Parts: sequence; structure tokens; C-alpha cells
Amino acid sequence: MTRPFAPGQRIPPDLLLRAYASGVFPMAENADDPEIFWVRPESRGIIPLDAFHAPRSLVKTARRGDFDMRFDTDFEGVIEGCAEAREGRMSTWINQPIREAYAELFARGNCHTVEAWREGRLVGGLYGVTLGRAFFGESMFSRETDASKICLMHLVERLRERGFVLLDTQFTTEHLKRFGAIDVPRAKYETLLEDALAGEARFND
Repeated sequence: MTRPFAPGQRIPPDLLLRAYASGVFPMAENADDPEIFWVRPESRGIIPLDAFHAPRSLVKTARRGDFDMRFDTDFEGVIEGCAEAREGRMSTWINQPIREAYAELFARGNCHTVEAWREGRLVGGLYGVTLGRAFFGESMFSRETDASKICLMHLVERLRERGFVLLDTQFTTEHLKRFGAIDVPRAKYETLLEDALAGEARFND
């Protein structure tokens, strides 16, 4: 992992996309820190799209239609949800430069959200960056049971349908491993990334 601090308090969108294309992504120490640092892990988390696994109970919940699923309708709401404090995590790495940079990517069509709504209220979501045939997952949140998990299910379904070949989770957690997430060495990840960037896929029609 590398931690050179980026100069200034703004991340130019073109620089951010070049970073993703080279296997690097930004983080911050906490929400109040005005600086960001670049991360290039030795081991990278991915979810192989052909090996995604959803528990039966979750599939059953999704089929019930408890949530109104939407894409790209409320970026600000999603990133706010991802940044809010929650049990077990009182601080966040989503600082103001990161909020602004991904908002710019969203406006350009390179950042996307998957959202779970209930009765007009945003109750779960995730966001990430698309480049070529790769989706780089950034963060997710849930205000109701299973909301973020069902967002992940809908994300994978959409990526499969639209020809994406790489779902990058940056790191793995026990939670993500239950869905099929694995760690791959940097060299293998960079090969997968190169292949994903060689083609084009569209998140939206």
C-alpha cells in the first residue's frame, strides 16, 4: 500500500480516472482531513462475476419486492449515507475532496449508484466508478436490514447483463466473502484490469 499525499484539496477527475486505470484509488484518514492519499494494495479484493453467491434468504427477500430499486437518481444521498457514522464505525474516509471528485465523475457518467428506496425514503445504496468493462466499488450503506445486500445483488445482475468483466471491491471483508469476494495478488489484478480496460461496457442504456 502506498500513501503519498496528493497536493492540494481537490482531485482532478482526469487524474482520478488515470489512477483507477493504473490500479490506484484515493482514501482519506477521516472525514475532517482535507488531504487524500493514494492506495495500491499488494492484494486486491474482487468479486468474480461468474462466482457471485447470494444466500437463499436474500434472494427470497429480493423477490418479495420490499424495496424500490433505482439507479443513478440520488448520488448525494448515497454518498451521504456511505459517509454517516454507524455502529462499529464512528468515522469515515469520505472527506470533502472525495465527495467533490466523485460528484464530478457522476456528472460525467463515470460514477454510478444503486439505490434501495422504501416509501419514498433512501434506505440503502452503493456507489462506484466505471471504466472500460470494470466497476470499482467504493462504498455501501444500509439503513434497513438487507438493503445494501440487495443493492449488491442488483449491481452484479446489471454488470453481467451489460458485459462488465471486473468487479473491484478494493479490499475483502468477511461480509463480502460471503458473496464470493476473493483476494488476488497485485500482478493478477493488474492483468484482469488490463483486460477489462481493453473493452467498453455501458452501465446505463
